[in-house]
Amino acid sequence: MAMKNVRVFFLALLLLLASPLAQVARCQSDSDVEATEAVEEVGDLGIVGEDVQDFGDGIFSPAPGVETICVFPKNGARVVPAGEETELLVGMKNDGEATVNVIAIKASVHLPFDHSLLVQNLTAQAFNNASVPASAQATFPYIFAVSKFLQPGTFDLVGTIIYEIDQNPYQSTFYNGTIEVVEAGNVLSIESVFLVTLGIALLVLFGVWICGQIKNLSKKTKRAPKVEVGTKTTDASMDEWLQGTAYTQSLSGKSKKKK
Repeated sequence: MAMKNVRVFFLALLLLLASPLAQVARCQSDSDVEATEAVEEVGDLGIVGEDVQDFGDGIFSPAPGVETICVFPKNGARVVPAGEETELLVGMKNDGEATVNVIAIKASVHLPFDHSLLVQNLTAQAFNNASVPASAQATFPYIFAVSKFLQPGTFDLVGTIIYEIDQNPYQSTFYNGTIEVVEAGNVLSIESVFLVTLGIALLVLFGVWICGQIKNLSKKTKRAPKVEVGTKTTDASMDEWLQGTAYTQSLSGKSKKKK
C-alpha cells in the first residue's frame, strides 16, 4: 500500500512539473506553424532603418481584408532582456483586391494596468519596396530593444504595422499583449523561478510524508518488552496491574512448589 502511494505521489509530481513546460512548448510550436504559414518570399524588403519616411503619429484604421499575426521566434515565453535586441516577426495576409505597400513597423511599451501610461516608444523601422500583392501573404522582421535602465517586470507591448493601399494610409495592431523584461544575461524568468520553487516545495512535502510513513511503520512494529516468570513469559504491563491479585499469588505458589 505504501509503495502504491509513493508511485501515485511521483506521478502527480511529474505531471505538475511537466504541464507548464508542455504548455510553453505547445505555444512555441503553434507560433512556429503560424510563422511558417505566413512566410512567403516577396523579394527584397528594402529595410531602410528608422524614420526614413515621415508617416507621422496619426492613428489610422485597419484596411478591410488585411490580417496580421505576430510571432516571437524561439521565444515563446516573450522574455525581453533589457538593453538587448529582440526580434519578432509580423505576418500579413492580404485578402483584398489591391496591393498593400508596407511603410513601417513601430511599437511602444506601456504599464499593464493602464495603457495611457507610456513607458517607452521603441524604434520605428521603415521599409522600402515592401509590398504584399492581393491574395498573398508575407512576413516582415522587426527588431527592437527596451531601455537598459528599465526595471525587470511585466509590461504590455503594443506593435503596429503601417501600410498604404491606393495611397491611402492604414494601420493594423499586430500585437497587444504582455512581455517579460529581465536583466541582461539573466536567463531565469518568473516562470522558471516558479517552477523551481514548486519543485522544491513538492520535494519537501514528499520528504515530510516519507518521514511520517517511517514513524508509523516503526510504531506498528514496536512491541512491549516481556519478562520471564519461571518458565512462562508474560507482558510487563500485565504484571503491573495484576500485582496483589489471586492470579499473581497462584503463580508465586506454583513457583515455590517447583523449587
